[in-house]
Amino acid sequence: MGTALGFALASCGYSIEAVVAQHLKHARRSARLIGPDIRALTSKQLDLLPASDILFITTPDDAIESLAEHLAASLPKPGKRVRTALHASGALPSSILRPLREVGFRTGSMHPLVAVSSAASGAESLRGAFFCLEGEREAVRVARRVVGDLGAKSFSIAARDKALYHAAAVVASGHTVALFDISTEMLKACGLSGREARSVLMPLLRSTLENLATRTPARALTGTFARADAATVRKHLAALQSLRSRDPLAAYVLLGQRSLQLAKESGADIEPLEEIMNLLEAIKR
Repeated sequence: MGTALGFALASCGYSIEAVVAQHLKHARRSARLIGPDIRALTSKQLDLLPASDILFITTPDDAIESLAEHLAASLPKPGKRVRTALHASGALPSSILRPLREVGFRTGSMHPLVAVSSAASGAESLRGAFFCLEGEREAVRVARRVVGDLGAKSFSIAARDKALYHAAAVVASGHTVALFDISTEMLKACGLSGREARSVLMPLLRSTLENLATRTPARALTGTFARADAATVRKHLAALQSLRSRDPLAAYVLLGQRSLQLAKESGADIEPLEEIMNLLEAIKR
């Protein structure tokens, strides 16, 4: 995340002065990817950090609090100069940066609502992402300007809602990956290889995302539950019960119940929807 953010910011005119990582080789690698003449430091060299206007903390969540304490002890106080510290955690509030706020930094959080798996592709994704901002007013103002310079968009939430917000992101992204893996497992049970299963499912997933981009979830729902096809649901459940793994059946029942709500919203017939609900409830029992 840190390398992708640095790469994206450098490409739109920001001067990246230093990169810090736990190991020097990692810091040097990130610095080379971001651009020339960037100082590479280890986490034991925080006192050598230049007095940059903005300090981005993109470590794993568990390390943010202790790092804030080390930074507050190692860095000179900003004095009258306005310096901003922003962490990139989706789940943690900006209050975890309290040690830095106590020595004069403006503190906030700037979480990109996008999946980043590599520096180069991640940098491109960041430029089209939504960022969730939270923190002190001055820090949020700085973060909003950074997001705008990236060509991205931002929104703000209350600190108390960070965990719920992040859980929503996990369900939409990480759990979609897990659900895709379950679907792949089901097709492998039909005789396809893992690669074949992923290939045939991707166009379906893309078309679903395209539907969601222009329609409400109720209107984007297609297939068996949208049609309230109870006979097909019976066949699905029988096939799923024959599998060794119980995950596909559990996922089908849980998400099927939510699909029934969406189908009802879109105007499907109530009687077959109730029949399907009874089928799913029987599996749960």
